[in-house]
Parts: sequence; structure tokens; C-alpha cells
Amino acid sequence: MSLIIAYVGKKGCVMASDKRKIGYFGDKANLDKLESELYGGSITDDEAFLSRAKELGISIKLTDDANKIKIIGNTIRGEVSTKGTFETRRRRIYGTTNGYQIVELLGSDTESRKAGKNGLIIFGNEYAKQLAETLIKRKWKASLSLRYMGEIFQEIVKEVASRTPTVGENVDVLTQQPNFNESEAQKHLNVTIDHDIKVLIKFRQDLTEKLVQQALDVNMAEKIINKGEVGRVASIDGNMLYVQLNSKTQAVDGNWKQLAAPGQNVLMFTESDNVKVGDKVIIENEDLCLKKDKSSLKCDIILCSL
Repeated sequence: MSLIIAYVGKKGCVMASDKRKIGYFGDKANLDKLESELYGGSITDDEAFLSRAKELGISIKLTDDANKIKIIGNTIRGEVSTKGTFETRRRRIYGTTNGYQIVELLGSDTESRKAGKNGLIIFGNEYAKQLAETLIKRKWKASLSLRYMGEIFQEIVKEVASRTPTVGENVDVLTQQPNFNESEAQKHLNVTIDHDIKVLIKFRQDLTEKLVQQALDVNMAEKIINKGEVGRVASIDGNMLYVQLNSKTQAVDGNWKQLAAPGQNVLMFTESDNVKVGDKVIIENEDLCLKKDKSSLKCDIILCSL
């Protein structure tokens, strides 16, 4: 759901993009029908799009704050992406003076990489691209300054947005004008793109680790015991109690690392002087205490079920 227009040549690079993102949720068959109408051009504005989605039982979320173009060093990067079931497919253009490269990525794996020295490149769905190409033929000239090109690209994106909900009317425009010849441009692009993809790989690795940790947090949090018996007093040393965990209880720290398995002892503290070996330890109303008199106990561990 994007429209990116880029010019690359001896003057430098100018790139314009809308900021729209569309989220879908609903029956696949109806979703396919909605997308067919949307990309075919029969749905022409946001109101009609939302109305048709409602008829088909599809939930839609429209936002117009996505950053699809970005300056990286002496290069502008534009990206359109589509999320699949398991991976995100990305199509990127990196442009600078006298050179550009188009990179296709699946996840963080490079599927293709093509280079060129100059041109007018458009990313978007076929209907939006056709509209943009028609407008460019009418308004754009290679003799224009980068600044004026950017203004024209902005006008074109807004006009396309007025005719299809796949493009939003909020527009970003960026320019870069480093002093590169064709050979220098490609060398710079190679270094920039290689580093940028490494950043993406690291980001995906960090995200995966974060998601795994979140899943673990949810799983373990569900196991925290807030009611029932957890063990018995095994020995007493002043206000310190060693409590033997029962067969269904384990002790973990704040990072969910196991500190004591079922049957092992854990340290607890009491202010009561009426504790005997064999007393049952329970959790009642989320409070740790002795079963016989509800006297409070304290510990610095988390008690979880297996």
C-alpha cells in the first residue's frame, strides 16, 4: 500500500512517498474480493473503501504516519513491504547522484539486487503506478531542478491519493546531491546497502529474541501460584525457615531461571515464634503464609507450578 516516485541522475536523487498503511482482518475469500476491487480501481476513496469493507465483514485500519523513505548517509532509501504468513517481503530502492540499486528482500535474505546509473523509478500497485505514470508524462521534464521535481512528485502523489485509497495524501519528499561519478556512486551504494541489510538482520534477531522472551514471560506468568499448598517446613534456624517444595511447585528468579525444583528446599523468613517442622506452607489470597495460623512468610523467589 504505497507509492514511491524516485528520480536518480547526475543532479542527484529526489524521492517522494505517501505515508499510508492499511491493516486487514477478516475472511480470506472476502478479503481477496475487496483487494481485487481496490487494486482494480473501482474503489476510489476512503469512504467507499471502508463502506465496502464493512459490507464484506472485513476490519480495516488506515494510518497515514508511516515513514517509507529515509536518508542513509549520502543515499535515500525507499521501501514498500508486504507481510506474508511467515515473512515480510521488502522492495527497496537506494538512490544517490549518478546511481541507484533496487533490492528485493524476503525477511532479511536478499533475493535480487539490480543496479542502474539514472532513471525515473516508481514503486506501487499497478493501478497507482499507471495513474502516476500518466501524470508524470504530463508534468515532469528532465531539465527541472531537484527541488521542483520534488514539488511535482508531491503533487502527483496527492493526486493519485485522491483517486485510490491505496495511497495516502500525506507525503514525504527527500533529496540528496553528493558529488559522485557513476563508479563512486555504485561503490558508495554497495557499502551503504551491505551495512543497511546487516542492521536489518540484527533488528530481526533482536526482535525474535524479544518475542521469545515475551512468550516465556506470558507462559511463566500464567504458572505463578496465587492459591494452594506449596510445601512444608523442613528445618528452622531462628527466623529463617527451610521449606521443602511439594511435587507440583518450583522456585524461579525474576528471569524465570529455576532456583529450586520440586522436593528441594528454599529459604523463607518468618516473624512468628510458633513454627514447627512439618508445618504446611500455603498461598492464600496471594499471600505466602503458614496454613495453621496464617502467619506471614517472606521470600525473594517466585513460586510457580510445573
